[in-house]
Amino acid sequence: MIPPAFILVRPQMGENIGAAARAMLNFGLDRLRVVDPRDGWPNSRAVAMASGAGRLLETAGPYADVQAAIADCDFVFATTARGRDLTKPVMTPERAMEHARALAAAGKRVGVLFGPERAGLENGDVALAGALVTVPVNPGFPSLNLAQCVLLMGYEWRRQTGAVAPEVWQMARIDFASGIEVEKLGDHFEERLEAAGFFFPPDKAAGMKLALRNMWARLHLTRADVQTFHGMLRQIARRLP
Repeated sequence: MIPPAFILVRPQMGENIGAAARAMLNFGLDRLRVVDPRDGWPNSRAVAMASGAGRLLETAGPYADVQAAIADCDFVFATTARGRDLTKPVMTPERAMEHARALAAAGKRVGVLFGPERAGLENGDVALAGALVTVPVNPGFPSLNLAQCVLLMGYEWRRQTGAVAPEVWQMARIDFASGIEVEKLGDHFEERLEAAGFFFPPDKAAGMKLALRNMWARLHLTRADVQTFHGMLRQIARRLP
C-alpha cells in the first residue's frame, strides 16, 4: 500500500517546509513534494528545521506546478480553511484519510495539497482535487500553520492505518492485584471499620459494605496498592487504643 504524497504548494518559508517534513516522518510518511517554493530550492533553513527528516527533502522536487506534482496521483485532496464555490465533497481529516486508506489499499495513488502559509490554495489548485479537507477549527480564527496542518493529516493517516489501542495501562513492571487479593483487602477494611464503629446504623451496614466492595473493584488496584493499604491498616490498628 503506497502512502499519500503530501504536496506543499508554493510554500513561503523554508522553516515550515522542514517542520512539515518532520511532522510527516513522525507518522511514517515520506512522500513529500514541494511546488515552486518562494525562497528557492534546496533551502538551507528547511534542511536545518527538518533535522532527522532531512532525507524527505532530497526527493521533494521542486516541481514547477501542481499539475506536475500530482501527475501520478489517481485521487487528490485539497486542504482549505475557506468555503469554495466549487461542487466537491468536503471532508474532515479523519474521513479524508479513511478514504485515502481505502484508495491506497486498492492500489491507487493519493495526493494531498497544502497551500502557501499566507493565503492558502488558489481556486485553480483546488479545482484539480477530487475532494476538500477542512479541519473543524474555531471559525473566528481558522488559520493553521502549514506544518500544523500536515501534522493533523499525518496523524489521521497513521490512526487509520495503524493498530493503535485507544487506551493502555503503563504498569511499570507492576501487576494488577488479583480478584482474591482485592477481596482480602476488602475483608481487612471491613474488619477495621467494624471495630471503629463505622457501619452505623446497623440496618445500613450491608449497603455500606457493598458500596465499599464496588469501590475496590472500580479502582483497578495493583498488588503494590493492596500491600500498601494492608500496611496502613495494620499501622493504624497498632496505634489505636
